[in-house]
Amino acid sequence: MKKSSFLFILILVTAIMQAQERKQPTAGKPPVVNIKKPQSFTLSNGLKVMIVENHKLPKVTFNLTIDNPPFAEGDKKGVDDLCSSLIGNGSTKISKEDFNEEIDFMGASISFSSNSAYGSSLSKFSKRTLELLAYGALDPKFTQEELDKEKAKAIEGLRSQEKSVSAIANRLVNALSYGKNHPSGEFTTVESLSKITLEDIVKNYNTNFVPQNAYLAIVGDIKYDEIKPLVEQLFGSWKKTTTSKTIYPDPENVKTTQINFIDVPNAVQSEISLVNTYTLKMNDKDFFPAVIASYILGGGFNSYLNMNLREAHGWTYGASTNIGAGKYVTSIRSSSAVKNNVTDSAVVEFVKEIKRIRTEKVTTEQLDNAKAGYIGRFVMKAEKPESVARYALNIETEDLPADFYENYIKTITAVTKEDVLAAANKYFLIDNSRIIIVGKGSEVIPGLEKLNIPISYFDKYGNPVEKPVYK
Repeated sequence: MKKSSFLFILILVTAIMQAQERKQPTAGKPPVVNIKKPQSFTLSNGLKVMIVENHKLPKVTFNLTIDNPPFAEGDKKGVDDLCSSLIGNGSTKISKEDFNEEIDFMGASISFSSNSAYGSSLSKFSKRTLELLAYGALDPKFTQEELDKEKAKAIEGLRSQEKSVSAIANRLVNALSYGKNHPSGEFTTVESLSKITLEDIVKNYNTNFVPQNAYLAIVGDIKYDEIKPLVEQLFGSWKKTTTSKTIYPDPENVKTTQINFIDVPNAVQSEISLVNTYTLKMNDKDFFPAVIASYILGGGFNSYLNMNLREAHGWTYGASTNIGAGKYVTSIRSSSAVKNNVTDSAVVEFVKEIKRIRTEKVTTEQLDNAKAGYIGRFVMKAEKPESVARYALNIETEDLPADFYENYIKTITAVTKEDVLAAANKYFLIDNSRIIIVGKGSEVIPGLEKLNIPISYFDKYGNPVEKPVYK
């Protein structure tokens, strides 16, 4: 028995030593992804149609997108959201009940919003699915009864979030960063919802659901010559209308770092967000370095912020960074929810990690892991119909080169440590950041005041107020 045990231990030790001597395999060549180019045509009303034939599976997807510039709604904020809820709740060409019954029978999926429509079905039902999608999108039936139902649900939802620290934080991060009169900064209230009428919904639809800014991407087991006449028949009568574009001044970052504090007495945690606004377009040369820098800072489990605030200190379940990109002004937001008694310490660590990625080159391992993550996700998504449709749409709406996604892997692979450092310095403007904190003032403010960072106070609707006074 002893001899057998000794022999087993000897074999185990030998195996461990051999494993330690093995060299880590070198990474192979990046995979080659073949993304099919769409066949396109444009209707006289301006609708651009992109069709990608893919006969691997008997399935077809339809993506209709209205690429309108952002617009503010003022004292009736919520009209567009309600319009999204009402589209698809009936059509002038088919009843709501018959519509839903047909969808269930085919096993299809159709959904709508105020600026899009989506449909998916087996290829044998594709033509009928597209017909129903067109009926719902182009001939909606808006009724007072349905509007009253949706308004009541929206108002109830807002009231249920009145004391939610995370809901208040999400609302005010945008309101304070962009301004309450900016399309990205305004927010819905019970009062704004109460003012909305059925005429507002109809006007919003007629003004914004227009073909000249629309794209229809069709991907799947369908033939171009067969689907084109149907598209022309269903969407050719969609009337082109005159639309106006409002220019909004870009929000400005603060001149020096400041804390914007919102007191919520029932808060058991503080919601912390560090925010900068900027414009980062997908065709900018530093787009990929910026998103990789964001991932290393706060995009994965092993990111700077998560390893610091969660793993090293145990203050939070997670810390993250979200970076925006597109044609219009956007933002980068690093955030976390932490215990009240460590709010001030967490702010210090946030600032430290952002300064770190601005001053130190990332390691080879960190850079390679970030690249591998992006490449892996891209390869997994590239074959999916919804991804193919999104890529085709992005090339059109984001003014991307035709080979943007063909070169996606090559472009990511080419990003260097110096590129990441330069992008972090350009976009992670820690010296001009708003540090927006929603928390329990009586427990949090004394510690924050010791940081020697200017503090401004706001109520839960973004209005400036005096510093809270506690007994």
